[in-house]
Amino acid sequence: MSILTVKNLSHGFGDRAIFNDVSFRLLKGEHIGLIGANGEGKSTFMNIITRKLEPDEGKVEWAKRVRVGYLDQHTSLERGMTIRDVLKTAFQYLFDMETEMNELFGKMGDASPEELEKLLDETGTLQDALTNNDFYIIDAKVEEIARGLGLDEIGLEREVQDLSGGQRTKVLLAKLLLEKPDILLLDEPTNYLDEQHIVWLKRYLQEYENAFILISHDIPFLNSVINLIYHMENQELNRYAGDYDDFQKVYEMKRQQLESAYKRQQQEISELKDFVARNKARVSTRNMAMSRQKKLDKMDIIELAGEKPKPEFHFKQARTSGKLIFEAKDLVIGYDEPLSKPLNLRMERGQKIALYGANGIGKTTLLRSILGEIKPVSGEVELGEHLHIGYFEQEIKNANYNTCIEEVWTDFPSFTQYEVRAALAKCGLMTKHIESKVEVLSGGEKAKVRLCKLINKETNLLVFDEPTNHLDAEAKAELKRALQEYKGSILLISHEPEFYQDIATDLWNCESWTTKVF
Repeated sequence: MSILTVKNLSHGFGDRAIFNDVSFRLLKGEHIGLIGANGEGKSTFMNIITRKLEPDEGKVEWAKRVRVGYLDQHTSLERGMTIRDVLKTAFQYLFDMETEMNELFGKMGDASPEELEKLLDETGTLQDALTNNDFYIIDAKVEEIARGLGLDEIGLEREVQDLSGGQRTKVLLAKLLLEKPDILLLDEPTNYLDEQHIVWLKRYLQEYENAFILISHDIPFLNSVINLIYHMENQELNRYAGDYDDFQKVYEMKRQQLESAYKRQQQEISELKDFVARNKARVSTRNMAMSRQKKLDKMDIIELAGEKPKPEFHFKQARTSGKLIFEAKDLVIGYDEPLSKPLNLRMERGQKIALYGANGIGKTTLLRSILGEIKPVSGEVELGEHLHIGYFEQEIKNANYNTCIEEVWTDFPSFTQYEVRAALAKCGLMTKHIESKVEVLSGGEKAKVRLCKLINKETNLLVFDEPTNHLDAEAKAELKRALQEYKGSILLISHEPEFYQDIATDLWNCESWTTKVF
């Protein structure tokens, strides 16, 4: 049975087309991976099918009474609510049912025998619905999902306004899973999850009986949970059976077949044109020339998609730093209350250190304390000499209405416009992106603009806070290569072992320092 049908969808922003006559059908129980390079329109597609965005053309039709759950990281959480309160809202329809049932019980005292019988039927139906939907074990279900995603470690009575970005995403995801919709729409759900909770989510989705559409650039995770790929490229959406590895094989084979057909056709076109040019003037061969011209006119011309720029990251090297990068002495990090025990840490030139551990334990706070952006609760940090620091923050919350060109030019005023465009193109951005405002770009494209500024700055210490969160597979692989090649020092937060293990010389487990109980 078709849960969702999309017909002849076309959409764009300004003169930038995203989809052209795209059709799509989702069947019950399908586990779909929606893939494509940054900026191809994956999140836009999700916004269109959830009706947050109206398409320029085409139809989106959901089956009747389908419950849709969408993990949208921009959803606001109400101040004053605890994590438990938010998770319980997943069962609001059941609480409404209970209220309705209690109102019916209240009417029974004044009801006639006929009315009473009718009321008893209605309350019996509601009672069955509540029982079948686990209404009477809601707290146990809330605690089970909360445990799986690590929310019990944060504390279910904690108020949501105090949560970090990663913790907030966990709450939204937990609420969504508790709702058990007919279809889950997940846009990069692993971005703010730590490793153990990614493993839990993987197991949950493997056993999930309903349908889901998943956007993820974490290929091992994607491969482990999906059975179909929909690939978004050049305004098209194409279906492939199997996982990402299966898709790559078929995609490459199709690409080679198309290139071979294109070369054969170009050779035939050249020969036909040559024959027409040589023979159209002669009376004896004019008819043959006209016949070949008709063949040319009727030919379905094969077109190859324009070659997209592949990202190339080469970090510029500043003069060598001193031997000491930083030393923390009895450093206690935090804001209103301590997040760590007293830390005595030292980093020396040439070290590439990966920090890992659960969300909310202070990994970002530690970075910002080392860089002097926030004051520690106590203790001190001594920075080494001749440091030229490049810092990639996890989240940039302020809206940015500069064009990409203006954004880079502001930091590098001595560049010509040609140099700015070339620098952005080297990060895998096309002209249509380069001339757009930063605000309308996808998360991955915004990350590439920030990387563009970073690679063109001379540094000897790179500080990265979750740099891979929105990057597509190609950009992620290139960033990994560039960081392996980098001769300076690196301090890196990441939740992807596949990314950081081949870069890091040292691994620091932040869970061993935290004041939080695990």
